[in-house]
Amino acid sequence: MSGSRVVAFGHHQPERVLSNADLEQMVDTNDAWILQRTGIATRRIADDESVADMAAAAAAKALAASGVPAGEIGQVIVATCSAIDRSPSTAAQVAARLGIPAAVVFDLNNACAGFCTALATADHTIRAGAAKHALVIGAEKMSDLVDWTDRSSCILLGDGAGAAVISASDDAAVGPVVWGSDPTRSNAVRLVDEWQPKFAQEGQAVFRWATSELPAIAAQACERAGIATTDLAAVVTHQANLRIIEALTRKLSLRDDVVIAKDVVVSGNTSAASVPLALSKMAERGELPSGAPVLLFAFGGGLSWAGQVVTAP
Repeated sequence: MSGSRVVAFGHHQPERVLSNADLEQMVDTNDAWILQRTGIATRRIADDESVADMAAAAAAKALAASGVPAGEIGQVIVATCSAIDRSPSTAAQVAARLGIPAAVVFDLNNACAGFCTALATADHTIRAGAAKHALVIGAEKMSDLVDWTDRSSCILLGDGAGAAVISASDDAAVGPVVWGSDPTRSNAVRLVDEWQPKFAQEGQAVFRWATSELPAIAAQACERAGIATTDLAAVVTHQANLRIIEALTRKLSLRDDVVIAKDVVVSGNTSAASVPLALSKMAERGELPSGAPVLLFAFGGGLSWAGQVVTAP
């Protein structure tokens, strides 16, 4: 096989919805202030569900939709920065719950860029012949990391999971990855206090970085896939902030009919889960024409980035 392809998606979100009106009762904020600065109206909060619970739920849907038997999955990767389990890994727990018998399983932490990093890792594994099918998951319980007294950050984060099944293919339907980091800015988005971590970021610095430097890097993913940005049918970036999404995509010279993921409005920032969560929802709504090129591009803590063009299944 000369490449890999995305076969199916799945996603899961907890039932509890935390609205801006709810946050008004918790901290000194209001709906208009939140919408103006972030575009977020609601986010989902997991009360009794763990990262592994959400990851397994999303993965089960993707696996069922793919038609690939659990016994043929050769790799399970969970991208997460919020899982508290070191061993067994979240990926190992997912494999056990889904009856995947002998896959290589591991968690990957590249913060918000985690899913696209994991997708590239699975693609490389399949290209090398070390697996024929892989299960790639982004899952986060960011509510565990929220400082609910910090009005600037508690409005941002939500919980959820998204998953994709990747299979060997004669065609390279997962394009070459563009990835990297700027370690000189590694503290711009971070978790502070090792044993009871809380999310913190330098919001303005991240906004300037994401909107000024990242559009050119995102365009490189299209170049490496051999297409122009005007060929894209959809764009799914990390759902950090609606203002960032709109500013970044505006600089990509997209067609007017391109579908741009804006799941951040209803889900908030779900870190490594945001790209697969938004992608799976778009597929469920029928917004991804089969065979169409879709740009995935994620960025965040590190500061890191990763992206690739995939062909919609």
